[in-house]
Amino acid sequence: WALQGFNATVFAYGQTGSGKTFTITGGPERYQDRGIIPRAISTIFDAFDKSDDTQYQAFVSYLEIYNEQGYDLLSEERDAHRMEDLPKVSMMEDENGNFHLRNLGMHRVASEEDALNFLFLGDTNRAISETAMNKASSRSHCIFTISLEARKHGSEVVKRSKLHFVDLAGSERVAKTGTKGQTLREAKYINSSLFFLEMVIKALHERATGGARSHIPYRNSMMTSVLRDSLGGNCKTIMVATVNPEAEHTDETISTARFAQRVSMIRNDAHINEETDPAVVIRRLKGEVQALREQVQYLQGESGEEEVLSDAQLDALREACVEYVDDGDPEVQLKLGRLTVTRIHDAFAILKNMVLESRAEARENLNASHDSADNGNGAHGHGGGVSDEEAERLKKQLQGIKATLAQRDEEIQILVNMVHQGKRMPSRGAAQLPPALPGLPASKAVPASPAPSDATSAATTQIYAHAEAKR
Repeated sequence: WALQGFNATVFAYGQTGSGKTFTITGGPERYQDRGIIPRAISTIFDAFDKSDDTQYQAFVSYLEIYNEQGYDLLSEERDAHRMEDLPKVSMMEDENGNFHLRNLGMHRVASEEDALNFLFLGDTNRAISETAMNKASSRSHCIFTISLEARKHGSEVVKRSKLHFVDLAGSERVAKTGTKGQTLREAKYINSSLFFLEMVIKALHERATGGARSHIPYRNSMMTSVLRDSLGGNCKTIMVATVNPEAEHTDETISTARFAQRVSMIRNDAHINEETDPAVVIRRLKGEVQALREQVQYLQGESGEEEVLSDAQLDALREACVEYVDDGDPEVQLKLGRLTVTRIHDAFAILKNMVLESRAEARENLNASHDSADNGNGAHGHGGGVSDEEAERLKKQLQGIKATLAQRDEEIQILVNMVHQGKRMPSRGAAQLPPALPGLPASKAVPASPAPSDATSAATTQIYAHAEAKR
């Protein structure tokens, strides 16, 4: 409940010696004997560690009400050896009817260990006396309070809640406890405060059951004033009723059970305590005011005379632009100082030059990388990484192709000349061409034709001789 923003109270009520203090604070000997307060502290700080989106703060206080006088059990005074040496706490009421404790210290705790140390310090300062029914009887009412503040990151809303742990002094019958002197005086104050507490419970019970009771006597004692919110107010309350199982204490057991029954009928009106953090609101409003001032300066500068920036002002503006570009925060703003049209234009010019210089530098780096790559290829041979043996083979193949093409060109030229001469000379009769040229099969031999002229015969003989020479 407290972690969600609700006020909460756990109080123990019962006969003296029935185990109230042991239930609330626990025993000092074994870890398993921890009470409600140490276990609650452990649970709270475990929740703090598991929460990633919420920031928590915790404070503790320890109030003792002894003979209707309040004392701060967490006093920082090292010389407080007696109850009278502790700071006295007084009750105050504001104009709205809310009670406030004056001079009660609130101590911030950052860990479970810190909170337990304060709890141990307060327990050592409690007033304890020996009676016939309890060798270590608590002679006072004690209230250990844990105040929590929770705020989500980036939010202005803060939740504040209080968790009260109340260890009431035990009700006593003087005849059974055999008290006298100072102990008897303490018993009277204890019984009277418990009586006023019972009156408050009865009044709340009557109002809850539809009675006409409107006045609740909270002011009769300091205890009922402190527990005002816990009883019928903005709080979720749990009562722990402790009883003595022995037969001789049956009357007190029945009285405690009836008291618990009346308490169970009370209906509290608990709600989450949310409010806006003034510090966060002030910071946000200051930012808005600064933005409005810059807008006013801009409008004044736009309608006024043109401003000419000095070299020092331009250097400062250039440094502001560099800081703006280098800052990785996406919400950072460019600080131009006095906002004018001239400053805005100069700032844009500086930013443009920075972009152009960055592009030119990137282009130079790219060209340098290309040059280094070309130099590397030249060092390893031509052909983009082709080996020397492969290059030599390709070179020889290219030379062979060129020689073949030259041979074909010569043969074509001889045939062309032969054709031209044949057209100018008359025929001399049939004749047979020489046998098939080397490389032509017999089936492809040229058939008989009219005898060529002497020029044609000479040309044919030349081609044949040329082919034989090439072979």
